Amino acid sequence: MKRDSSTIFFVSGIGTDVGKTVVAAILSEALNAHYWKPIQSGDLDHSDSMKVQGWTENVTVLEECYRLTKPLSPHTSARLDGVTITTQFPIQEVDGTLIIEGAGGVLVPVNDRGNTISDIVAYWDIPAIIVVKHYLGSINHTLLTLEYLKTKGIRLAGLVVTGEAHEESEKIIETITGNKVNLHIPLAAQVDAAFIRQQALIHKEKIEQWLLG
Repeated sequence: MKRDSSTIFFVSGIGTDVGKTVVAAILSEALNAHYWKPIQSGDLDHSDSMKVQGWTENVTVLEECYRLTKPLSPHTSARLDGVTITTQFPIQEVDGTLIIEGAGGVLVPVNDRGNTISDIVAYWDIPAIIVVKHYLGSINHTLLTLEYLKTKGIRLAGLVVTGEAHEESEKIIETITGNKVNLHIPLAAQVDAAFIRQQALIHKEKIEQWLLG
């Protein structure tokens, strides 16, 4: 799928609970962007789109394509709902910047044919932003994610670390992959609108220079 993808970014992570939605919200707020999570699996009454809507004031939140009822892997939740997720649905058309949040990591399966989130991103031909959180094993998870993006021909827009920085981990990731961390977002005792807007304001200039050049 060829299109102008200069202001479209896909946010994924190296695992669950790494702060992907928080990062997507901060990026969207800083860039006055549109936010879109095309696949929501479970928690429909407290979805990520609803969270981002409540946290931000300069963001247009778009409706999901797939609203699956069970909090399971999308391929399982879709099957239980009698839905088949295709890997070739179109990107929402917007004026301006679009931040797309994935469901889990890049290898999360989306259907029983063996397709994963990465197949959707590769079809769209847009760059990925990978969210990293440091823990025992996170170097391996980060390197595997970045290596897999290369095998799928998916461009890396950059890395965002949530929580405490870890110089040794970040240094070896850069040594092996050539990729530096573009942004550090601290952990919050409570993620709310004040935190998201504060972080967006603090990092606004850096985010604009990084993603919009």
